[in-house]
Amino acid sequence: MELPSYKAIIEGLLFASGDEGITVKQIAKIIETTESSVVHILHELAYDYEHTDRGVMMTESNGVFYLTTKPEHSEYYKKLLETPHSTQMSQAALETLAIIAYKQPITRTEIEEVRGVKSDRPVQTLLSRGLIEEVGRKDAIGRPMLFATNKDFLTYFGLTSLDELPPLPDDLTKEDIEQEAHLFFKNMDEENKSFTE
Repeated sequence: MELPSYKAIIEGLLFASGDEGITVKQIAKIIETTESSVVHILHELAYDYEHTDRGVMMTESNGVFYLTTKPEHSEYYKKLLETPHSTQMSQAALETLAIIAYKQPITRTEIEEVRGVKSDRPVQTLLSRGLIEEVGRKDAIGRPMLFATNKDFLTYFGLTSLDELPPLPDDLTKEDIEQEAHLFFKNMDEENKSFTE
């Protein structure tokens, strides 16, 4: 495989690893090459990011590599965060919101057990939209944060209380519960979007 192909793959891995980042060892194992080759390619990528007009850069902390935004563009990211969201929520965010609504208060780990995938980003999305909030810590090892829906959640979906959530039959599986709740919130989200347009 040629160097540009390796660079493209590693760049994709850096992006896909998100906030968790990725180590040289992990990259070497995934692309089946030596760690020294990975280090060389990472240096090439870092050079590319530093010497071209790009919106991201590569950073390293304690042996873990990340893609991050450039500090000199921070004023634009701040504006983005301050801009009201009128777009539809992603499927991951809707699934996460459904799980929280029906099982609150709930920890991030418990959400991930139901979804079967990491849920850091959907939870952050819901927090930034003000649809959920931190409501304390669970009395368990590590004292994980508990999340629940709030008044803005009820307002957004046109509910006066959580009792108005559609009831779920007792014989549903976890997958059925997730699917039913997801459909409800997706429909409500689409209605809200068309109302605001």
